[in-house]
Amino acid sequence: MKANNIKTVIFFLAPAVSAIFIFFFIPVIAAFIISFTDFDIYTLGDLSTLRFIGFDNYAKLLNDELFWTSLENTFYFVVVAGPLSIAVSLSAALLLNSKLTKFKSLFRLAYFLPVVTTLVAVAIVWRFIYHPNFGILNFFLGLVGINPIDWLGDPFWAMPSIIILAVWKNFGYNMIIFIAGLQNIPDELYEAADIEGASALQKFRHITLPMLAPTTIFVSIITMIGYFQLFAEPYVMTQGGPLNKTLSIVQYMYQEGFRWWNMGYSASIAFVLFVIIFIGTLIQFRIQKINK
Repeated sequence: MKANNIKTVIFFLAPAVSAIFIFFFIPVIAAFIISFTDFDIYTLGDLSTLRFIGFDNYAKLLNDELFWTSLENTFYFVVVAGPLSIAVSLSAALLLNSKLTKFKSLFRLAYFLPVVTTLVAVAIVWRFIYHPNFGILNFFLGLVGINPIDWLGDPFWAMPSIIILAVWKNFGYNMIIFIAGLQNIPDELYEAADIEGASALQKFRHITLPMLAPTTIFVSIITMIGYFQLFAEPYVMTQGGPLNKTLSIVQYMYQEGFRWWNMGYSASIAFVLFVIIFIGTLIQFRIQKINK
């Protein structure tokens, strides 16, 4: 590449790269350094009180019962809601990609609307649906003889209720990605399978799923990353209760950092979460390589 071309490339890339460096890399590096300090509300008033404490914040996490509770809740959410969201997204995509389906654009819009709807508006509706006395869900359960359930107030049902809300709100995004993947599968493969007398289930198992593997891996990774960062749903719906049964690790990090101003401890939680997500991503890439 000629020198003039290199200068041109640098000229056009410099603003974007500079913004990424200033607003991403520098804050991440600063947060990593802060995680090894006792940065708190007193440090905001007087930086001379800041102390370097090494791995004390990370050691404290090992004995923090609330941290392990929030981590357990987050894993529960990811393990249950992740596959459920992918399954619902793929099912919707298959239905909307079918040649028999009419009004496809209307259904795509309807299924995608929850994704772009603000969570506060969604929460108002879903809190009414889950209301123990006047909720629509308990009304229908009562018709079949099931007693009312306090969906958001019962420690057993609170997290499943959050999972249902999250899957309903987010599946439309993955559905669009799956539809794009399905439309890239050559029709000739299905035509050849029809000639061979393959059933719909055989075509799905031997054509659709293998051809969708890259799309599925991508969707799995972004879903896992997003669900490990669970915050808005329990924050708006339950505030982490009851009995901390819906407290997520990001919500716990928020409480430590912005309610109790233990910024150093909060930063250490953030980097533990980063390591967990990074390991999860590597595992999924490894699974993809094994299946090739």
